[in-house]
Amino acid sequence: MTGRARAEERTGFQEGSSYGASYDLQADFVMVYGIGETMPQRIREWAARGYRVHLMTGVSWGGYQDYLNGKTDGRPHWDEAQKYQDGEMIIHGTSVDIPYMVPTISYADFLVERIRPAVDAGVEAIHLEEPEFWVEGGYSEAFQREWQNYYNEPWQPPHSSEDAQYRASKLKAYLYTRCLDRICSALKEYSLVRYNRPLRFFVPTHSLINYTQWRIVSPESRLLDVPTIDGYIAQIWTGTSRTANVYEGNRAERTFETAFLEYGIMQELVRGTHRRMWFLHDPIEDDPTRTWADYRENYVKTLIASLLHPAVSRYEVAPWPRRIFKGSYPSADGKGNEGIPADYATILLNVMHTLGNMEQEEVRVFGNAAVTGVLLADSAMFQRKRIGTESSGFMMKYDGTNEVKLTEESAVELLNFSAFYGLTLPLVKHGLPVRPVQLDNVRRFPGYLDDYRVLVLSYEFMKPESPDLHGVLAQWVREGGALLYVGDDSDPYHGVREWWNQGRRHYVSPRAHLFESLGLPCEAEANVEGITRVGAGLVSYLPMRPDRIAESEEAATRFRTAVREAMEALGSMQGMADTAHSTQHEVSGGSSGEPSLPDALSWEPANFFHLRRGPYVIASVMKESISETPLELEGLFVDLLEADLPVKERATVEPGRQALLYDLAYTGPGSLSSGSGLIAASSRIEDFREDERGMTFTAKGPRPLRAVARIRCDSSPAAVSAEELDLGQGDGLATASTVSPQFEWDAKSRTLLIHYEHGDEGTRITVKK
Repeated sequence: MTGRARAEERTGFQEGSSYGASYDLQADFVMVYGIGETMPQRIREWAARGYRVHLMTGVSWGGYQDYLNGKTDGRPHWDEAQKYQDGEMIIHGTSVDIPYMVPTISYADFLVERIRPAVDAGVEAIHLEEPEFWVEGGYSEAFQREWQNYYNEPWQPPHSSEDAQYRASKLKAYLYTRCLDRICSALKEYSLVRYNRPLRFFVPTHSLINYTQWRIVSPESRLLDVPTIDGYIAQIWTGTSRTANVYEGNRAERTFETAFLEYGIMQELVRGTHRRMWFLHDPIEDDPTRTWADYRENYVKTLIASLLHPAVSRYEVAPWPRRIFKGSYPSADGKGNEGIPADYATILLNVMHTLGNMEQEEVRVFGNAAVTGVLLADSAMFQRKRIGTESSGFMMKYDGTNEVKLTEESAVELLNFSAFYGLTLPLVKHGLPVRPVQLDNVRRFPGYLDDYRVLVLSYEFMKPESPDLHGVLAQWVREGGALLYVGDDSDPYHGVREWWNQGRRHYVSPRAHLFESLGLPCEAEANVEGITRVGAGLVSYLPMRPDRIAESEEAATRFRTAVREAMEALGSMQGMADTAHSTQHEVSGGSSGEPSLPDALSWEPANFFHLRRGPYVIASVMKESISETPLELEGLFVDLLEADLPVKERATVEPGRQALLYDLAYTGPGSLSSGSGLIAASSRIEDFREDERGMTFTAKGPRPLRAVARIRCDSSPAAVSAEELDLGQGDGLATASTVSPQFEWDAKSRTLLIHYEHGDEGTRITVKK
């Protein structure tokens, strides 16, 4: 983990302030936030510190009063603000004059001109964050005009019917897709024409799961069809993942499990593409009323949830580091506010620099290797309004900072996303590594489903936007997949004007067309609960609403049983096929008896997830699971979630807790099982050198925070010294002041722990043999 080139952009952060030594995280890149007058200066400041510099700005809101008031083109644009049914503007945060926008062509062109100076200033990439259109919106004059142009029919109030709501949401997703494509295309061309310099664009966005739960429409997978967009940042953190959900009738926060699913859908969003994905973590959250202990506990849950998805190994290590390292929040005793505890600051830096080393070629899963996919489509965002019921004003715009009172039943019900969590939490809680799979990608990318043997699907809370999807799903089943369909055709959104009920053939629901594609009867009543063989695969039918599965232990058990039976049936079919094949092509030794289930179809209930990424051991043990038994890990580890990076021979992970360890006994690629090298540090380590006299390296990071490094050594050092490097006065040359750092030698692990502080230009550490 030493000497990594910043050009790899494995870690980054966003910051709206000027450069500050106290929050200089020494990641690979910085996203300078905001396109105001100070932007060019802030870009220069961070670039001077060696960062790759990107720009980030909001695409659906911002301080765009010049545009709104008509100073840009002579016409006021307040008619382009998103509005509720009563005509009130939908406001971002608490500012009365910053509305969420309807992304018209005029608005997109305005943003092009506002962002152009960032290209002139030399940024390498631009991040257009959070393209968001609220479900409760769709009433402004600009949106009504867009409806007329898109559908070639008069606007319909979105609350008037399921069809109107569904069509309004599809239009909202299209408008932000168009907006982003227009901005990215124009500025990419400008950068090449003006500077002969490629420019990249990324979209920081919440997960599809969170946007659906919070009742927001965003383009999500549609952006994969926009060639000028190079990737995403998965904006998942405590604020999204602690949103309560229902499991076995109990509504509660389940931060780890929710984050596990959120990061999962974002991994699957770009799987098989060349689009880049960074996973976001936030050591605090937007809600400033919680304690540091609360922030730390939930940060660790989201961190470990993200690391359990090894196909992604790039991270935004923090948004707004200034508010983390300079902010103050309620103390545990309730007597005022306090700054970040020293040990938490050190832990954060240890983790942030460890994240840059998560791209490991060796990944090993312990426990259940089976992976079951639960299909989720963008259209889930289109059905989040219940027609004919009054919306709670409290819940019109939930953004994670409003405190939902459990006594407000209507508000709680609007925030529930039980149809999805009913299909996922019963499996996750019993140790099955569930991945939400992007249904829309099934027709985009050939072979997208090849990694899956078992899929769960329901159209009771989302809809397939193309009949082509069913041809791919049917072929996947016939080639040996197990599809469990859950639903009873009771969703009123089955009646929206869409492909399954237009033209010559009319289906009562898209499920009917899917079943016809599979060779099964279209009518729901003609399909009994249970398993039907289809080619080399099977279809299992569970005729119940998926939200009912969230409501009781009995329903969750029924669902788990259906999944297990589908897995076992498919495994048995595969075993018989393998036996028949081996009989026809018998070799010496013959049959070895009853075939065992393949790992992909074997599920033993467990209360934990546990995997290894190279030398890094990642684990989480869940509550509300099959037992309260902790996970015991034995070996020789460095605990990366403790400030002093202690060496442990045993790590006990209790229910509700997580672990991130460095395995000192690891002997795979890049291991330090013999020789010497850096294990972990709360600094960026540069210029690491070793010879017969010892080793030296430069450690860089924020000051005056306490820093530590643990190093593998052959023997106890003769001496350890440190020079804090600072800029000289006037000449700009570095000067050094020598200090004597504390250090501790651990003979059993052959490791050295060094305590030090960062100088303005880093600290040069020398370890003498």
